[in-house]
Amino acid sequence: MSSVPAVHVACLCAAWCRTCDEYRPAFDAAVNELRRAGVAVTAHWIDIEDEADLIGDYDVETFPTLLVADAQRVHFIGPLTPQAETLRRLLRATVLDASGAPLQATPAIDALAAGIRRRTGD
Repeated sequence: MSSVPAVHVACLCAAWCRTCDEYRPAFDAAVNELRRAGVAVTAHWIDIEDEADLIGDYDVETFPTLLVADAQRVHFIGPLTPQAETLRRLLRATVLDASGAPLQATPAIDALAAGIRRRTGD
Protein backbone atom coordinates (compact mmCIF):
# COMPACT_ATOMS: atom_id res chain seq x y z
CA MET A 1 0.00 0.00 0.00
CA SER A 2 1.34 3.41 -0.98
CA SER A 3 1.88 6.19 1.55
CA VAL A 4 1.08 8.73 -1.17
CA PRO A 5 -2.39 10.23 -0.56
CA ALA A 6 -5.11 9.93 -3.16
CA VAL A 7 -4.91 12.73 -5.68
CA HIS A 8 -7.08 14.45 -8.24
CA VAL A 9 -5.42 15.43 -11.50
CA ALA A 10 -7.55 17.73 -13.63
CA CYS A 11 -6.80 19.03 -17.10
CA LEU A 12 -8.75 22.19 -17.88
CA CYS A 13 -9.34 22.38 -21.61
CA ALA A 14 -11.80 23.43 -24.31
CA ALA A 15 -13.56 21.30 -26.92
CA TRP A 16 -12.37 23.58 -29.74
CA CYS A 17 -8.70 23.41 -28.67
CA ARG A 18 -6.70 21.14 -31.01
CA THR A 19 -3.73 21.27 -28.61
CA CYS A 20 -5.98 19.78 -25.92
CA ASP A 21 -7.11 17.01 -28.28
CA GLU A 22 -3.49 16.13 -29.03
CA TYR A 23 -2.58 16.33 -25.31
CA ARG A 24 -5.25 13.89 -24.08
CA PRO A 25 -3.22 10.69 -24.76
CA ALA A 26 -0.23 12.13 -22.86
CA PHE A 27 -2.50 13.09 -19.96
CA ASP A 28 -4.06 9.62 -19.82
CA ALA A 29 -0.64 7.93 -20.01
CA ALA A 30 0.80 10.09 -17.20
CA VAL A 31 -2.19 9.36 -14.95
CA ASN A 32 -1.82 5.65 -15.65
CA GLU A 33 1.88 5.88 -14.79
CA LEU A 34 0.95 7.26 -11.35
CA ARG A 35 -1.53 4.44 -10.87
CA ARG A 36 1.15 1.87 -11.69
CA ALA A 37 3.32 3.57 -9.05
CA GLY A 38 0.59 2.84 -6.48
CA VAL A 39 -1.07 6.25 -6.33
CA ALA A 40 -4.86 6.40 -6.09
CA VAL A 41 -5.57 8.91 -8.85
CA THR A 42 -8.85 10.35 -10.03
CA ALA A 43 -8.43 11.94 -13.45
CA HIS A 44 -10.65 14.76 -14.66
CA TRP A 45 -10.83 16.10 -18.21
CA ILE A 46 -12.79 19.34 -17.85
CA ASP A 47 -14.13 21.45 -20.69
CA ILE A 48 -14.11 24.92 -19.16
CA GLU A 49 -16.96 26.13 -21.34
CA ASP A 50 -19.26 23.17 -20.64
CA GLU A 51 -18.44 23.29 -16.94
CA ALA A 52 -18.17 27.01 -16.30
CA ASP A 53 -19.94 26.61 -12.94
CA LEU A 54 -17.21 24.26 -11.77
CA ILE A 55 -14.43 26.60 -12.96
CA GLY A 56 -16.08 29.50 -11.12
CA ASP A 57 -13.88 32.57 -10.70
CA TYR A 58 -10.61 30.84 -11.65
CA ASP A 59 -9.27 32.45 -14.83
CA VAL A 60 -7.94 29.86 -17.29
CA GLU A 61 -5.62 31.83 -19.57
CA THR A 62 -4.10 29.08 -21.71
CA PHE A 63 -4.33 25.38 -22.47
CA PRO A 64 -3.56 22.94 -21.13
CA THR A 65 -3.97 24.10 -17.54
CA LEU A 66 -3.48 21.45 -14.88
CA LEU A 67 -4.66 21.17 -11.29
CA VAL A 68 -3.18 18.59 -8.91
CA ALA A 69 -4.76 18.30 -5.45
CA ASP A 70 -5.18 15.80 -2.67
CA ALA A 71 -7.80 15.93 0.08
CA GLN A 72 -5.87 18.54 2.07
CA ARG A 73 -4.29 20.91 -0.41
CA VAL A 74 -3.65 21.99 -3.96
CA HIS A 75 -0.17 20.92 -5.03
CA PHE A 76 -0.15 22.68 -8.41
CA ILE A 77 -2.37 24.76 -10.65
CA GLY A 78 -1.30 26.45 -13.83
CA PRO A 79 -0.58 26.13 -17.52
CA LEU A 80 1.90 23.61 -18.89
CA THR A 81 3.65 23.28 -22.18
CA PRO A 82 1.90 20.37 -23.93
CA GLN A 83 4.76 17.88 -23.82
CA ALA A 84 4.31 14.46 -22.22
CA GLU A 85 7.64 14.57 -20.39
CA THR A 86 6.84 17.96 -18.83
CA LEU A 87 3.60 16.52 -17.46
CA ARG A 88 5.31 13.36 -16.14
CA ARG A 89 8.01 15.42 -14.38
CA LEU A 90 5.42 17.71 -12.84
CA LEU A 91 3.34 14.81 -11.54
CA ARG A 92 6.37 13.01 -10.13
CA ALA A 93 7.50 16.20 -8.37
CA THR A 94 4.09 17.18 -6.99
CA VAL A 95 2.72 13.74 -6.13
CA LEU A 96 5.52 11.22 -5.66
CA ASP A 97 8.12 13.65 -4.28
CA ALA A 98 5.66 16.04 -2.59
CA SER A 99 7.86 17.61 0.05
CA GLY A 100 7.66 21.24 -1.06
CA ALA A 101 5.93 24.13 0.61
CA PRO A 102 2.16 24.25 0.23
CA LEU A 103 0.76 26.33 -2.61
CA GLN A 104 -0.83 29.56 -1.43
CA ALA A 105 -4.24 28.96 -2.98
CA THR A 106 -6.67 31.81 -3.63
CA PRO A 107 -10.39 31.45 -2.84
CA ALA A 108 -11.04 30.79 -6.55
CA ILE A 109 -8.47 27.97 -6.58
CA ASP A 110 -9.84 26.50 -3.34
CA ALA A 111 -13.39 26.55 -4.76
CA LEU A 112 -12.27 24.90 -8.00
CA ALA A 113 -10.34 22.20 -6.13
CA ALA A 114 -13.32 21.51 -3.85
CA GLY A 115 -15.59 21.12 -6.88
CA ILE A 116 -13.14 18.77 -8.55
CA ARG A 117 -12.86 16.66 -5.39
CA ARG A 118 -16.66 16.20 -5.48
CA ARG A 119 -16.65 14.94 -9.08
CA THR A 120 -16.38 11.36 -10.15
CA GLY A 121 -13.46 10.43 -12.37
CA ASP A 122 -13.76 10.94 -16.11
